[in-house]
Amino acid sequence: MGEGLFKRSGRDRLINWIGIDSWLDSSIAQTWERCKDGYNAASSFCARFRLSGWRRLVNEGLSEAATLGSCGLVGLYALALPAFLEVDEGRWLSTGKYSVKFLDRNGNEIGKRGINIDDAVPLDELPDTLIRATLATEDRRFYEHFGVDVFGVFRALVTNVQANEVVQGGSTLTQQLAKNLFLSNERSLQRKIKEVFLSFWLESRLTKREILKLYLDRAYLGGGAVGVEAATQFYFGKSVREINMAEAAMMAGLFKAPTKFAPHVNLPASRARANDVLSNMVEAGYYTPGQVHQARLNPARPIETRRAASPDWFLDFAYEEIQRLMEGKGHYALVARTSIDLTMQQAAEEALTGTVRQFSRTHNARTGALIAMEPGGAVRALVGGMDYGESQFNRATHARRQPGSSFKLYVYLAALENGLTSKSSLRDSAPAPCGPLGWQPKNYDGGSGSGRSLTAQEAFKVSLNTVAVDLSLYRLGRDSRDKVIEATQRLGVEGVKKTCSIALGDTGIPPIQHTGAYAVFANGGRASRPFAVVDATNAKGELVYSRERDEPEPPQIVKPAVVAQMNQMMQAVVLEGTGKRAQLEFTHAIGKTGTSSSYRDAWFIGMTGALVTGIWLGNDDYRPMIIQPSARTGNATGVTGGGLPAQAWQTFMSVAHTNMNIPTLMGLSPHPTQVTEQQRLAELKRTDPGLAAATAAAQNRKPASIMPEQTRDLLKRLAQSMRKAGGLAPEAPDPAKPPPAGQPERRADTSPPTTATAPQRGRP
Repeated sequence: MGEGLFKRSGRDRLINWIGIDSWLDSSIAQTWERCKDGYNAASSFCARFRLSGWRRLVNEGLSEAATLGSCGLVGLYALALPAFLEVDEGRWLSTGKYSVKFLDRNGNEIGKRGINIDDAVPLDELPDTLIRATLATEDRRFYEHFGVDVFGVFRALVTNVQANEVVQGGSTLTQQLAKNLFLSNERSLQRKIKEVFLSFWLESRLTKREILKLYLDRAYLGGGAVGVEAATQFYFGKSVREINMAEAAMMAGLFKAPTKFAPHVNLPASRARANDVLSNMVEAGYYTPGQVHQARLNPARPIETRRAASPDWFLDFAYEEIQRLMEGKGHYALVARTSIDLTMQQAAEEALTGTVRQFSRTHNARTGALIAMEPGGAVRALVGGMDYGESQFNRATHARRQPGSSFKLYVYLAALENGLTSKSSLRDSAPAPCGPLGWQPKNYDGGSGSGRSLTAQEAFKVSLNTVAVDLSLYRLGRDSRDKVIEATQRLGVEGVKKTCSIALGDTGIPPIQHTGAYAVFANGGRASRPFAVVDATNAKGELVYSRERDEPEPPQIVKPAVVAQMNQMMQAVVLEGTGKRAQLEFTHAIGKTGTSSSYRDAWFIGMTGALVTGIWLGNDDYRPMIIQPSARTGNATGVTGGGLPAQAWQTFMSVAHTNMNIPTLMGLSPHPTQVTEQQRLAELKRTDPGLAAATAAAQNRKPASIMPEQTRDLLKRLAQSMRKAGGLAPEAPDPAKPPPAGQPERRADTSPPTTATAPQRGRP
């Protein structure tokens, strides 16, 4: 029997199965006994700490607090992460290291940007009156809080509730600096949360003195002046070191609303605000009523300034471009000549702000953006909002707004490049459902399509959603949407997402990128990237950048045949489709309207052979632009791209074109006005070459390379010739005499004054 329990393994080895079984049984039993003993010992030990009564309540409270605190920390991290993503660790403190003086296209100074930190006025040399006036007005507890003044927020809340309106803000000086450095002026809870976390971040990285110095150097104070040194030079003609108490009070009053209280805009309001600052200084305990009495009796007297208006949004755009161009080149004090046309800039501001202010109440449109550029990319005018003093956020370059149907340009471009033509037959019917929820588009009238057949051009001009979505999802093959996205990237638009409703413009696009993409079709299919800087010289006068020298020729990114068809389709939009209000009498106008969902965004981007202009209207808080119902119909509708944007576009373009020798867009026939103008110039060149040269130089705004006396004679002969031809222009002014003070320089132009009135027909 024993032999059956053992088995030889090799010559002398045996496996003792009974011993193994016994060892397993005993080990398991011992382990179990040890576990029971350990459990009993732990229970006996814990029993000593068993709480009851008030001690248990405290313990439970602490336990719940720890649990809720852990959840709160996770929530705070989730809220703080978007704020910290706004910070570029490598560049956030160096945004002012470039000091740039900007010139317009004719060489006239238009403004400055940036501060060379090493050359800025040290904090110790700033007057105590300015620092105390700033702290008394903006943040009295600046040296006591940690970035957010809880007591100040509570006080402001109580004051606002008592007044039933917002009369006092709770933002600290650190919060204002965080907004100026990293954020926009968008009024939203998300922006406020980011501001709070960034304030904590600044307080942890910088000392109070460094925060105060940055705030005084980076704050916009009106008139194109950034920082207290630039502002005192602009308003008082002297360094900030030399200002008195009255001037310091006026300066401190500008931080809240620099445009509203700027002395060169509204001197009585500025002095009233300065008087409030003096009162704040007394309430804060910095001075006695007797010490500020002299400043009340003798208010600050700003000097007269020649630059009452500054193209600030354009300067911000140009400054960002300079920083990109000069990165790593070691040049920090620069003079940059830009592409801006100040007369066109003024017309752009008037067209945009005039339209918005006229219809803001009835149409609920509060802000907008306008970019005007030549087909090659030179930006002539740029408006980033309604009031730079209230909000320095540049909506033209940094806002990402849904383009709506204006995005269909990219869809039809991809279709034309993949075999479709403007005459191809399409069907107006809803495509197959897309996505897990089975999404399907609807047209502007709310229907899913009539089922009728129509050409691609007909579908484009009336902006049928069903056709565009079908093209983007199915008609271009399996990778239809990838082809659309590739077209956007090739034209310079970034960040478009692959969604079911991509054809309807559901991804935000900066207006300047969108306008630049349209400019490709005015540029004959060559790439067109918007730019502001033409050339730049350093402090020694050396040319360190020249666009003509340093930039390559733009490549051909769209075939001419495709450009021609696309231009014809965009012309149909203006002549017969949704963009009728954008028609111009003196030249061909082409473009596309766009309206996002719920009427939150309205666009019109259009062009002539000489100028490409994009206009966006909307609200910073994304509120819909709903038109108030009329008393006659009682129906309410929304602002569309064919309404206010097309109207503002037509107003601006009618003024911006002063030279009727406008190139013909590819694919279109010459306009009769341009034919007449070219015939007149050809005849003038044949009969009087010198006069023709002077005319060309005047139209291009470049001085003729002849003596002033000869120029004067040629201009007089030009005026006489034009009057004989039909009184098309007034007598030319004497070029030797400057224009009267306050009057803009008159353009030398040989074209008749035109006032294009767009027909008020079609869908708004």
